[in-house]
Amino acid sequence: MSTETNSTIKLGMIVDYAGGFGETVELMQAYEQVGLELAAVPEAYSFDAASQLGYLAAKTEKLQLMSAIFQIYSRTPSLIAMTAAGLDYVSGGRFILGLGASGPQVVEGFHGLKYDAQLGRTREVVDICRQVWRREPVVHRGRNYTVPLTKEDGGSGLGKPLKIINHPVRSEIPVSIAALGEKNVTLVAEISQGWQPLFFHPLKAQQAWGDALAAGFEKRDPALGELDIQLQVNFHVGEPPAEVVQKVRDQLALYIGGMGARDKNFYNQLACRYGYEDEAKEIQDLYLAGRKGEAAAVVPQDLVEAVTLMGDEASIARQVEEFHAAGVRTFLLNPMAVDPADRVAHVRTLAGIVAGQGVPA
Repeated sequence: MSTETNSTIKLGMIVDYAGGFGETVELMQAYEQVGLELAAVPEAYSFDAASQLGYLAAKTEKLQLMSAIFQIYSRTPSLIAMTAAGLDYVSGGRFILGLGASGPQVVEGFHGLKYDAQLGRTREVVDICRQVWRREPVVHRGRNYTVPLTKEDGGSGLGKPLKIINHPVRSEIPVSIAALGEKNVTLVAEISQGWQPLFFHPLKAQQAWGDALAAGFEKRDPALGELDIQLQVNFHVGEPPAEVVQKVRDQLALYIGGMGARDKNFYNQLACRYGYEDEAKEIQDLYLAGRKGEAAAVVPQDLVEAVTLMGDEASIARQVEEFHAAGVRTFLLNPMAVDPADRVAHVRTLAGIVAGQGVPA
């Protein structure tokens, strides 16, 4: 699915806002020593990711840092650019800007903003960000954003093109976009350095996204390099305990069954594109009826296994090969082991597996 086949694969980690943040940060040095190269912070509708990324920047020296994700509606494009430039500054050039549209539950339900024009807004946000980082006076007239807002546009008439005061560490901060829909994925392949899909099935990704990616690659600027597929994945070395498998099933049931209205669920549509049409319908019917446990039980076991990185070392080695062949270049691990020392040990084991297979960590 990528334009190259010999690229390296690196290990990253999701630093969850829901709990254990301080403990995980304190372990970062240990994670770095065993092969971790990237830490990504999600946001959703919890604490903002920017403050936690700033804290991580102060606590680390070499780790790359990424938002996973800043959604495009609640910040203006220029503020997104300023925040990214600020995080790149305090980290010494280690920041990757992860963007996404999120969903109407968050955008309309928490921020009170209309969830519209995902494709157009994403393209315009990236365009404005890159103007800001190049220290150009920002001038943009699009369908969704007008900068500066002139008197003719309803402004006071006092606005004029401005450029960021500071000199950003880098004039081109890498952009990574979370996307699932085919048109969104085409846009990602065209304009972004990275792509954050969720529930990526390596053996069925081509049938789900192959045409969409190809259409985007046709318009891609070669200067962007290979598309870095940055995959959030639940991770456990060794036979996962039953409660860990159940967490994965519960998560899949939530997303396939309940993340959005019946006809506006991107994850349900993805499961259908993978070939699980009957199961996706049953999961959604059960979940929306409040029968969440029954919905989780319907999640196919092969889907659970395909979208995770769990099992003995031989199984994980096979999975790593499958993910790499499908274009994955970065794992954003969600370690499922309960004990912190086990989580560090599991990352060490994975680093050894990746390096031993000739897929350099």
